[in-house]
Order: sequence, then C-alpha cells, then structure tokens
Amino acid sequence: MKVVVFWGCRILTSQFAYEMSVRETFPKLDVELVDLSETNCCGDPVKSMNDFAANYLAARILALANNTGLEHLLVPCNRCHFVISEAKNIMAKNDDVSKKVGELLKEEGLIYNPDIKIWHTIDFLHDLIGLKSIKKAVRKPLKDLKLATHVGCQIIRYSELGRVDDAENPQKLDELVNELGAKSIDYAEKLDCCGANLMHSHVDSALSLAGTKLASVQSYDVDGLVVSCPDCGLMFDFKQKDAATTAGVKLELPVVYYTQLLGLALGVEQEKIGLHLNQSPIDKLLSKVSA
Repeated sequence: MKVVVFWGCRILTSQFAYEMSVRETFPKLDVELVDLSETNCCGDPVKSMNDFAANYLAARILALANNTGLEHLLVPCNRCHFVISEAKNIMAKNDDVSKKVGELLKEEGLIYNPDIKIWHTIDFLHDLIGLKSIKKAVRKPLKDLKLATHVGCQIIRYSELGRVDDAENPQKLDELVNELGAKSIDYAEKLDCCGANLMHSHVDSALSLAGTKLASVQSYDVDGLVVSCPDCGLMFDFKQKDAATTAGVKLELPVVYYTQLLGLALGVEQEKIGLHLNQSPIDKLLSKVSA
C-alpha cells in the first residue's frame, strides 16, 4: 500500500524521533510512504486571524496530495490533522469558500480532491492496517511493560468533525499498545491537557499542566507514557524537566511515541527509531524490553 504523507512543521523541526520511527516501521507493515514534492504550512498559525487563509493552505495540502494520484493522506501531527480535516469539512459545506479556494488553486494548476482520505498515525494503524496485522508483525513482544497512553485532544475533538477516536473514551491507542504485548492502563487523568496550546502565551501555566499530568501518570507506577502527537511529545518528553520544576514535583517518567514502541516490538534498532533523541529517562523502560 502506498500513502502520501504530510509531516507538518513540528515533526520536521524538533520531533525527529517521530518521523524516524514512522519511516522505519511503516515499510515493515507493507506501507510505502510517499513524500509530497512540495509543501506548505497546514494553516493552523493563521487560523485565529484569517480563517479563509487557513482553509486555503490546508486545501492546498490536499491538492498537492492529489497530484500523487494516491487516495490516502497520512498526517501524523494532531494539529495539522485537525486543521486539514476542518478545511475539508468547510469546503464540503460552504460553496463560496469552496469556489474561491478552487479558483486560487487553479491558478497554480492544482486540483482540490475531496475524496482523499485523511489518516492520523493511530487510525491508520488501527483501522486500515488492523490490529491482527500489527500483532502478526511483532517479533519481540513487550510483555513486561505497563504503560499509560495520551492520545492528545485534536484528533478526538470535536466529534461532529469526524475524529480519529471517541472524544470521551478513546481506546484505539490502548488497543494498539496491547497488541504489542504490553499492558495499557485506564486512569482518571487520561484526557487531561498537555499544555502545548498555552506555550506561546502562558508558559508557566502550560508547563504546570504538563507537570501535573506527568506526576499523575507517574503515581500509577507505570513503565512509561505513550504519545502520538508531536506537541504532546514536546511537552511531556522534551519539556519534562521544566515541567517538573514549574509544577514542583519530581519526575522520572519515560515518554515514547507509539511508533517507537512499535519499532521495539518489530525488532528495529533503537537508534533507527530515534530513541537516542528522547529527553525523558527511557533507560529503565528499555532495560525491561532488552531483559
């Protein structure tokens, strides 16, 4: 299966381990990733100031994907996935916006295709590849790991848009974790915010949210936290020390992307899935995998 991929900016500028682990693991599931020949911003940074511009930029991603002739678009970033999905929804419901965007794209020789299916990493693996195929591909079951998951808000809300999983009780990431042989837990703070949306305006509040959530997860005596969003990865992994200081707690919680965990279960070398780039203390988690 071939799928065109739009990485967005966060993954390509700081969350390199997410990209590396997707590029390493997907081919082992018989998925060929096709990069766009050119790209642009998803539109999120301008959405609060110029909604039309945001919709145009997001629709242009879909038009560029259409140039590949492929029917599936993978968007691993939660924020990009939301903006592109919402633009597609607006293009379907608002004839004026659809016509104006279509005319602008036509000036570049681009054609908007509403039939391209937009996937996030989680529903792509869960719904399209399937749990049975994931389990069948596992070479090294992660049977000794007890893990918590954090799916991130923008791929589960708002429900009317048609999101990746249930807004109140998301289970797909947990099921993907369990298919690797690990055990995911349910916990009261599962839907609590990572704080990323406040990083540009209220840094202390953002880090306090991240630190408070990490402390809660750590209290359940898990081996780590599994994420699938580059903003959440940034807050919980890269910013863990700052979050601990701001929240006034001691944190030593390993944080990994699901695709890194998948890579471990598939037997991929740790450096190829970017585990040397994680900033949280992942050694204890890795020692259980290697034991």
